[in-house]
Amino acid sequence: MGHEQEIESNEQGNGQHKGLLLTVEHLSKSYPTPQGQLQVLEDTNLSVKQGEFLAITGPSGSGKTTLLSLLGALERPNSGEIRLENIAVQQLSGPAAADFRREKIGFVFQLFYLLPALTAVENVMAPLLPYRRKLSFDLKQRAEELLERVGLADRLHNLPARLSGGEQQRVAIARALINSPRLVLADEPTGNLDPTTGKEVLEVLRELQRCGNQSLILVTHDPELAALADRCMRLEQLR
Repeated sequence: MGHEQEIESNEQGNGQHKGLLLTVEHLSKSYPTPQGQLQVLEDTNLSVKQGEFLAITGPSGSGKTTLLSLLGALERPNSGEIRLENIAVQQLSGPAAADFRREKIGFVFQLFYLLPALTAVENVMAPLLPYRRKLSFDLKQRAEELLERVGLADRLHNLPARLSGGEQQRVAIARALINSPRLVLADEPTGNLDPTTGKEVLEVLRELQRCGNQSLILVTHDPELAALADRCMRLEQLR
């Protein structure tokens, strides 16, 4: 029996869905431990349309973060297939995986991972700075525009230490979108924020995702946040 369980579907889609962007078939992942192999994902299947917002819920240890790592080519599965457009993600490693993430994926994590010595705008620019001369757009201008769109026009030159938690996560969202990704992977992005700030931050992410017609996969324990998605999927812990 597959590890995927659809628990909820609603009709709050943005109306921009087109074809399939992502398909995952029979995905399995295990890790070696002193006691033997720990199976985290087994025969997991899912699909995401262009412009769709999918929420993934489930108990701790059910493989939610592992799934995002596999989708973003941070890890490779033991078996199964991941296809984003025409790319076989499960086959990528090294420089090819890094290029894939830079061109196609945006990550938003629970921890903000901002560089403390860089200002907000410099943090947003950081992922693409090594490629600045090859870009077809002005990197600083795009970073400033994204920060303005997340409500931080007056915080462009603040260091992370001078930003609140919600403001730091908004910087992290802008950074995740700097490369105009096809797929945004958000792992508990509101987990370190109070409920009100967390909902505000997710609304910002949702609005930017809709405007860019990007697909969004959100891992969350919060049923209220999951209810904002077009569709929900629950992962159960393997026994």
